[in-house]
Amino acid sequence: MAAALFRAVAGADDEGVTVSSVGLLEGGHLVSPEAVKALAPYGLDLGPHCSTAIDPDAVAGADLVLGLERRHGREAVLLAPSAWSRTFTLKELVRRGEKVGPRLRGRSLGDWLAAVGEGRERSDLVGSSPEDDVADPLGGDAAAYRATASELADLVQRLAHLLWPDAPAAAPDS
Repeated sequence: MAAALFRAVAGADDEGVTVSSVGLLEGGHLVSPEAVKALAPYGLDLGPHCSTAIDPDAVAGADLVLGLERRHGREAVLLAPSAWSRTFTLKELVRRGEKVGPRLRGRSLGDWLAAVGEGRERSDLVGSSPEDDVADPLGGDAAAYRATASELADLVQRLAHLLWPDAPAAAPDS
């Protein structure tokens, strides 16, 4: 859900952003009907999406790795230790980014991420935390999926504003 929402807002930028979605579970599974229904009000169709398992190459080649839980970040950094400085949970990146301020025109993503990540410790990825983790609705009812979709839509909008503050607002229908 997060990748689809981010892809919708990142598609308006001029930086050629590619958004990929990988997970910790085995790949090859279709999205749950609840997730499809939860994103429909945003004008997004997850129906054709099929899960892909995380792999070291995907992590190593990414400019930014976002997890929805600390354990996602841990796994990414274990697979590709060099990805530490560009691996965050979505909530963590938004929270830290809002303290640092938006990435200004001409500032590289890497420089902005370095500023956002200043003072982080690898131990920050240990355990779980409502401050950093988005609740996984898997196995929940439709209301849980809608709540997660709403939270993700807000976080993605905030992140897009931080990454491209000069870009015109582009949002999924809500």
